[in-house]
Amino acid sequence: MRKVEKFLPEINKVYFIERHTLIHILSGKGSIQVDFKNYLNWKNKAIFLGKGQYIKFLSDDFVVRRIEFDNQNTFCSKNSRVLFKHLISLGYVNLIEFKGCNTFLSEKILTKNSVDIITLSSKQWFLQNPFKANREEYQVIFDIKDIIDEKYSNNPTSKDLVNNINSRGYNAKVLFKNKIGITIKELVTSKRLQESLKAIAFTNKNIQEIAYGLGYKNDAYFCKNFKNAMGLTPIQFRTNFDFKHRDLFTQDILELLQKYHKQERTLEFYADKMNLSAKALSYKVKAKMNTSLGQLIRLEIINSAKSMILEGQSITSISRQLSFKEVNHFSRFFKHYSKQSPTEFKFKKYNL
Repeated sequence: MRKVEKFLPEINKVYFIERHTLIHILSGKGSIQVDFKNYLNWKNKAIFLGKGQYIKFLSDDFVVRRIEFDNQNTFCSKNSRVLFKHLISLGYVNLIEFKGCNTFLSEKILTKNSVDIITLSSKQWFLQNPFKANREEYQVIFDIKDIIDEKYSNNPTSKDLVNNINSRGYNAKVLFKNKIGITIKELVTSKRLQESLKAIAFTNKNIQEIAYGLGYKNDAYFCKNFKNAMGLTPIQFRTNFDFKHRDLFTQDILELLQKYHKQERTLEFYADKMNLSAKALSYKVKAKMNTSLGQLIRLEIINSAKSMILEGQSITSISRQLSFKEVNHFSRFFKHYSKQSPTEFKFKKYNL
């Protein structure tokens, strides 16, 4: 272990990850951004980030513990790579659901070899089983992910990737779709998009140079694909992201959502509060946060609901506080966006 520190991150500052790192959110109610994706409610979670990623804190009330590791070979093992080779979301351990959470990041454990922390975390990740797969299925999935990370600029086809691994009797394409929810081709496309975003946001390379570096033969085709995916041209995205100059738009809109999300759901309401037109607010949220206002509202509602459930409040009371007309409307909403019913969430927490 190279460095352990507790710090108060600056709002909207881009923190580049230079070596494998564990980020422990001690407190804070706002969003974080990792590799251009925004995430809410990360208190009491241990997040694992690899070299080349970045993290940004989108409010000013976070307290964070950061642990950097020296031994990079540790993170290439078949089991520990699940923490750092992110598929469609972050690799993390939920400390509330971790039986050893009271001692997991204690000073005693932090003085030990980093392998101990990674081993414990890997075991817990498999217990969380985010994609409902067995260990051998995960190894097939992450074998493909490894190849994508290495060969994405060559735009490999699904057939190329499957032929490069020993699928051990599995239909890798079907396995990927059924467990991860996206196709292998979509993951390749996502990886190329992420790398293009990094090059546009964090380098001074011209667009043609970026396009050719990602394996595109035509920069006009690259720009077309980029705009279809992001709703902005590469130049517009670079201007809007502008990581060297931080504004407070993100914090302002998140503070409004935290204050009003239980009662207000409309774009027009938040646009009025921000002194913008609905169209301008929608555009700015997409440009600055790479998501929609509707998605941010839904995430706030789900996170409030989960907190209330963990406090022991009744489903009827929660439904009423979150302005649902019927309890069954709330239950359907919660299950749709959480992939489990309120009752299932409650007993998952308490019956470990």
